[in-house]
Amino acid sequence: MSDQRDSVSVIGLGPMGQAMVRAFLQAGVEVTVWNRSPARVDAMVELGAKPAATVAEALDANELTVLSLTHYAAMYDVLGSATAHLAGKVIANLSSDSPEITRKGAAWVRSHGAQFLSGGVMSAGDNIEHPASYIFYSGPRTVFDTHAELLRPLSPQEYLGADDGLAQVFYQALLIIFHPWMLAFDQALALIANSGNDIDHFLPFALRSNEAFPYFMADFSAAAKAGGWGERSQLVMMDAGAQHIIDASEEAGVDATLSRSAQSLWRKAIAATDAKGEAVPVYRVLRGRD
Repeated sequence: MSDQRDSVSVIGLGPMGQAMVRAFLQAGVEVTVWNRSPARVDAMVELGAKPAATVAEALDANELTVLSLTHYAAMYDVLGSATAHLAGKVIANLSSDSPEITRKGAAWVRSHGAQFLSGGVMSAGDNIEHPASYIFYSGPRTVFDTHAELLRPLSPQEYLGADDGLAQVFYQALLIIFHPWMLAFDQALALIANSGNDIDHFLPFALRSNEAFPYFMADFSAAAKAGGWGERSQLVMMDAGAQHIIDASEEAGVDATLSRSAQSLWRKAIAATDAKGEAVPVYRVLRGRD
C-alpha cells in the first residue's frame, strides 16, 4: 500500500475524473486509477497514474478513494463487487445526486466499515483549475480535516457541515440557477441568430448585463428572508414581460418552452395572490407553503 499522505485512488475516469487525476499528478500525488473503459485508464497511465485491474485492487492501493461517477447508483454498481475491501477505507464521493440519495449512500458505505465524505464540484465544465472552481464537502469534520490536504489539489475547499447531504443541497441549488441560465442563453442566441444578427455583436451586451446579477441575487436573497419578491403589480408586469419574450422568440421561429414555463410561475403567483388577498411571491409558490 502507498503512503496515505501522498497517494490516492480515483474510480471513474469521465472528463471530471480525468481532470482530477491530472490535478493530483501535477501536485505530486501518486494516483491509482480504475475505470470500466480500459482506454481511459491507459490515457491516465501515460500521464503517470498506476492502473488497477479491479475495483478491489484500486481500494486496496490506498486509504482514500475518490469517486467521480454519474450518480450514486453507479457507486453501488462499482463498489458492490468489492464490499469486502471497504473496511478501514475512506470514500470521497464527488459524484452528483440528490441530498437524500447521498445520505443513504453514505450509510451504505459506512455499513461496510468505511468512512465517507460527500462532495459537490463547482467548476467551469471540467476545468477544475479555473479561478471560479471549488468543491463543497460535507460529512464528519474529523474525516474531512484528516484528508483535506490530500484532496486540496482538486480545487479550493468549502466544508459545509456534518450532514452527508449538505454538499449536495448547496451543489444542486447552484445547478438550479445554472441549468435554466444555459437554456435561456441558448434561447437568446437563437433569437439573435434567427433575427439575422451577429452573435459576436450581441455577446458584449450579454456580458455587460451579467454585471447586474450580483445585485439581483443580494436583493432577492434579502426579499426571500422576508417572504419573497413581488407585489401583485410586479407579478403582472413580469407576466407581461414573459409574453413579450415568447412573442419575440416565436416570431423568429425560436422555441419558447423555457419562457412559457417561467410565465406559468408568474401566473401561479398572481392566482395565489388573488385567492389569498395578499401578495404571494413566486418564492412562496416554489416553497409550497401557500
